[in-house]
Amino acid sequence: MIMSADLRQRRAVLEDAWSRWVPVGGAGAASRVRPEVADSWRRSLGSVDPGRDSAPVFEGGAVQGRWSHSPLRRPVEELAGELRTIADDAGFVAAVTDGTGTILWTCGGRVMRRRAERVNFAPGGRWDEAAMGTNALSLALRTGRAHSVFSAEHLVEALHGWVCYCAPITGPDGRVLGVLDLSTTWDRSHPLAMSTVRTLVTAIEDRLPSAAPPPAAAPAVRLECLGGAAVTRGGGRLALPPRQVEILALLALEPDGFTPERLREALYGDRRVSASTFKAEVSRLRRALDGHLATRTYALTRPVACDAVELLDAVRRGDTGRAVRLRRGPLLPRSEAPGVRVWRDHLEVTLREAVLSAGSADDAVRYGERVPHDAEMHHRALGLLDPLDARRAPVVARLTATHTD
Repeated sequence: MIMSADLRQRRAVLEDAWSRWVPVGGAGAASRVRPEVADSWRRSLGSVDPGRDSAPVFEGGAVQGRWSHSPLRRPVEELAGELRTIADDAGFVAAVTDGTGTILWTCGGRVMRRRAERVNFAPGGRWDEAAMGTNALSLALRTGRAHSVFSAEHLVEALHGWVCYCAPITGPDGRVLGVLDLSTTWDRSHPLAMSTVRTLVTAIEDRLPSAAPPPAAAPAVRLECLGGAAVTRGGGRLALPPRQVEILALLALEPDGFTPERLREALYGDRRVSASTFKAEVSRLRRALDGHLATRTYALTRPVACDAVELLDAVRRGDTGRAVRLRRGPLLPRSEAPGVRVWRDHLEVTLREAVLSAGSADDAVRYGERVPHDAEMHHRALGLLDPLDARRAPVVARLTATHTD
C-alpha cells in the first residue's frame, strides 16, 4: 500500500494546485495535475459550482423504475454478495450508474454509506460532468475508459476527502450502459483498487445477455467525403467515378430522396446534359449498390454510413469535438456540382457556428488548425485558452498570418 506520508504529500500538492486554479475560474496554471483532470476542470467550471455540497438529484422520476428496467440490474444483483463483501472488507462504497451518470444502485458499510449520502453519492444522484464536474464516474462516461480521481483532483471541494475508482460497463453492442465505482476516503487509496473494479466490470459484462444479430439493414457501404472521396463496402474499396460519388453523397445527406428533375439539377445545374447520360449515371450507381436505390424518387433503400452525416449528427448532439475531428476538409472539395456546393457551404457554416458558440478551447484550436485563415476563430481560441497554455503561440502565429496574407 502507498505510505500514508506519500498520500498526504500528494493530497497537499493537489490541494495547492486546486486552490490556485479552480476558485479563480481557471486563470492560473494547472501543470501539477494530470491533463485529463485539467481538461475536465476547464470544461466543468462553466456549469458547476466548486463550492456545492452535494450532487443534484435526477429529475426524471423514480430511480427505482429505471433500475428495474436496466440491463445491468440482473448481473449486478447476481454479484451483489461479492460486491458487498469487497465494500465492507475494504471500507468502500460501491455504486452503479446508468449511461447518463445517474446512480441507480449502491452498497457498502453503514459508516461509508452515511458519508456517501452526505454528498448524494446515492441512488438518484447525478454524477455526469455537467452536474458534478470532474470525478471518476464522469471521466469514465466521457472517455469510455477506467479512471481514478484522488482528493483535490475532484472539481467540487466537498469531494476532496474521497478517492474514487471507476470503469465503464459496455454492452455486447459496444454501448456504454453505465459505470461501476468503488469510492472511499483519500487515506485508504490503494493501487489494487482499480484492478478490482476492472475484474468486477468484466464479471458484470460476462453476465449481460448476448447481443442480437445485426439487422439486415445495417450499413454495408461507407462513404468518406470530407476532404476527399473514398467508398468502401465490407472493408474493401468500392471504385466509383466522381459523378456517382456525388450522387451517393447527396442521397446520404438527404435520405428522403430526390425527384429525377431535382437530382439532375443538383448535379448539373444549367449545363446541357442529356437525360440518357443522367439516367446512366444513376443506373451504374444502383448496380454498384446491389440495387439499393429506389427508382421513382431517387433514394437509398439501405443505409450508407457517411462522415458528413455523422458530422451533422454530432453538431446536433452538441458534440463539437467529434464534429471537428470528422471534418478533415470540405465536402468533396473537387466537385463543382451545384447541390454539392450548397451542402459544402452548409456543413462549413454549421460546424463553424457550433465551435464559436460551444466555449471549448480544444475545439476552437483544432478547428483553427483546419481553417488557418479564419481570424475570428483564432480570436475565439485565444479568449478561451489559459494565459499560460502552450497552444497560444501557434494560434497567435496563425492569427498573425491572416493579417499578412
